[in-house]
Amino acid sequence: MNRLCKQVGWAALALSVFSTTAMAEEFLVGEQEPLTGALARVGTGMHEGIAVAVEVFNNTNGKHTIKVLTEDDESSPAKAIAAVEKLASQGVVAFTGGYGSNNIGPASDAANKLGLPYITSGGVDNGLVQRGYKTFFRINNTAGYQKAMVGVLGDMKIESASIIYSTKEATAHLAEDVQKDLSGKGLKVGMHPFDPGISDFKPIVNKVRLRDKSDVILMVGYENDYVGILRAAKVLKPDVSAMVGVWSLATPKMAADFPDLMPKVYGTALLPYPAQFKTEEGKAFYDAYKKLYNKDPDYLGQFGYVQSMLLFEAIARAADKGTVKNGGIAEELAKTDRNTLIGRVQFTEGDNLNFVHHMGQHQGDRIEIVWPADAATAPMQYPGVPWK
Repeated sequence: MNRLCKQVGWAALALSVFSTTAMAEEFLVGEQEPLTGALARVGTGMHEGIAVAVEVFNNTNGKHTIKVLTEDDESSPAKAIAAVEKLASQGVVAFTGGYGSNNIGPASDAANKLGLPYITSGGVDNGLVQRGYKTFFRINNTAGYQKAMVGVLGDMKIESASIIYSTKEATAHLAEDVQKDLSGKGLKVGMHPFDPGISDFKPIVNKVRLRDKSDVILMVGYENDYVGILRAAKVLKPDVSAMVGVWSLATPKMAADFPDLMPKVYGTALLPYPAQFKTEEGKAFYDAYKKLYNKDPDYLGQFGYVQSMLLFEAIARAADKGTVKNGGIAEELAKTDRNTLIGRVQFTEGDNLNFVHHMGQHQGDRIEIVWPADAATAPMQYPGVPWK
């Protein structure tokens, strides 16, 4: 009898251990990210936010855990595809990350062929959500950036603008959409495209200075482009009242690396710097970020965190239903309707139509939100440019 009891006891213990292990199954998620190359700065920011999401999720879910495997795509489309394929071979169930529509497009193509979900905040080209993929999701889009740029210009009450933009798909589409919006409001708009990789922006800025004579210059590009345009403008000193850009510009890293170029410059930013959070989730995000990196988060980290938490939560729901390997993660993502650190997120054919960005401005050693009015942390300093 004692022997039988012991056998039953060991069996019960084994079953308990097995059940606990099954309940706490660890899921592998792939992160394809530009950690080197032209997009390294923004890729690193998103990577930090993804790591924070892992920390918060694993400490709060209580049932499932996530481990992220990261591959550097070196800011290259071909290497982005290779990164996705390598991570898939290692058993990941989904992907988070990516930056630049030209990289995200082929990377998410590869993920879709493998039947694996891909979520990002780094690609705003409208073509990404026009492919009809059930596996692709993004939490931001061109329309949200357009609303922010046009909105802040409306508050400035300008009459003319010059748009200097990269001919890459995402940037060209955004520039064209902004141009149509501004022209429809009766503004005079000059369009100045440039090829990616250009290093001397003085000829373009000189055209703006001598021919357009606009109230503001809009910069639609990436970090290296902004630096080149601002350097050229600081030399030629066009008589404009503001320099306005989009992603990857209103960040503390840009202020630290280019302190002479950033004063009074505008860029999209959901967070002021230093960051401020009022919700419980926001405080958890902030505390985890400070713990991991000993610095305040910026909006890139915020985006990386939000997209990843939505994915991790979808994985957990699919795991509870036993559908992880049967398309359940994508199905759960498609059902998402949640208030997040960037506002309400719902997916319509993979796109978050609720998204509206904010505009930040470099003011001294701070980045203040200056649009929209209900989110502003300080009034805009207008007129104002780095060389005045």
